[in-house]
Amino acid sequence: MTKDDIIALPNKHLRQKSQRVGVITDEIKQIVDDMKSATISWDQSRDHEVGVALAAIQIDKLYKIVVIRNNYDNKEDHEFTTFINPEITKLDGEVVAVYEGCLSVPNVYGKVPRHSKVKVKALDLKGKEFRVTAEGFLARIFQHEIDHTNGKVFIDHIKDDPEAFYKLGEDGKLVPLEYEENVAKNPILW
Repeated sequence: MTKDDIIALPNKHLRQKSQRVGVITDEIKQIVDDMKSATISWDQSRDHEVGVALAAIQIDKLYKIVVIRNNYDNKEDHEFTTFINPEITKLDGEVVAVYEGCLSVPNVYGKVPRHSKVKVKALDLKGKEFRVTAEGFLARIFQHEIDHTNGKVFIDHIKDDPEAFYKLGEDGKLVPLEYEENVAKNPILW
C-alpha cells in the first residue's frame, strides 16, 4: 500500500467505530503490513513531517488495530509496534494542549488537549496481551490513534475553538489558519 490508500475526511468511514479482532489471521497480519507501508510511503512524500502511527480505519479497514513507529524522531527507522484491540485503561497526569496532525486530515493541525499519561492494554501479533504505560508525546499518540478506532478524529476535540487550527508553512513551522477563509468553510473539518 501507499500514501494514496490512506483515506481522509470527509470520508464517512473515519467516523465509524472499528470492530475488535477476534482471531489474528493472515488477513490481519497483511493489514498490519499494509498500514506500515502506507505510513512509510506518506513519510517519503513529506519534507517536514513524520508519520508516527496509523489506525487500520485510515486504510479503510474497520478493525481495532494501531501501529506506532518505534522511533518517531527518526524518519529512516521503519520499525513499528503493533497494538491489536488497544484500550486505554487509565488516563492520568495533567491535561495539556499540544499541536497534532493526522494523515487523514491533510494539511491541518490543531492544538488538542490530552492527558499527559496513559495506561494501555492490547494484544501483540501473536495474540498475547501486553500493557504499556506512556507519558508525553507517546501518551498523546495512543489517545489519538485509539480515538480513530472509536470513530473520532483530533479535530473533534477542538472544533469549537477557531484559534486552535494551524497549517504547516513552507519552512516546516506551524502558522495559524485564518478562521473565516480556511476553517469555517473547509468541508474536511466538518
